Amino acid sequence: MKFFVDTADIDAIRELNELGMVDGVTTNPSLIKKSGRDIHEVTKEICELVDGPVSAEVIALTAEDMIAEGRKLAEIAENITVKVPLTWDGLKACKVLSEEGRMVNVTLCFSANQALLAAKAGATFISPFIGRLDDLNLDGLDLISDIRQIYDNYGYETQVLAASIRTANHMSECAKLGADVCTAPPQVIHAMANHVLTDKGLDAFVKDAQEAGIKIV
Repeated sequence: MKFFVDTADIDAIRELNELGMVDGVTTNPSLIKKSGRDIHEVTKEICELVDGPVSAEVIALTAEDMIAEGRKLAEIAENITVKVPLTWDGLKACKVLSEEGRMVNVTLCFSANQALLAAKAGATFISPFIGRLDDLNLDGLDLISDIRQIYDNYGYETQVLAASIRTANHMSECAKLGADVCTAPPQVIHAMANHVLTDKGLDAFVKDAQEAGIKIV
């Protein structure tokens, strides 16, 4: 499973990238706002830092304007993935941009039917939002399973990009369900390394090493 990091924080991306934990990056208007930087400037810097796909989201609501914005965003770098919403206009924009040879990430997916439409429109990635479904007392992981089954049934090449990841458990569960990609905030990726038994065992080893006077260098 590929790891995308969901942030526009350059320092956080750089740290994870140096560890080989970044296969791509996803951004959205909220993350760009949080960075406090110009969308073109920060997106260009991310694209120079990361080899994989970098999702940059349109803000238009009509297909015509989404296509224009998508083309403009794609000029930033070759690894730009144009991010469009899963609306009827977004699907129209996806179809045009995909046929032009551009990578397209269709976002804000909350149903298997929506995911099926995105695949038919030629999406490179479909982004089902797990955490936001969980917020409504629905199991967001069920959606990942449903989309995976449908895509496998018919050989769709659209990659399942699990989004709105809230916990380290979401990451492992998505991996078991066959998601192609998970995009998560940096803190969630860091949390994947944590386990109380690891901490307990390490404390015991350190204590024993100190009592035994063990030195390596």
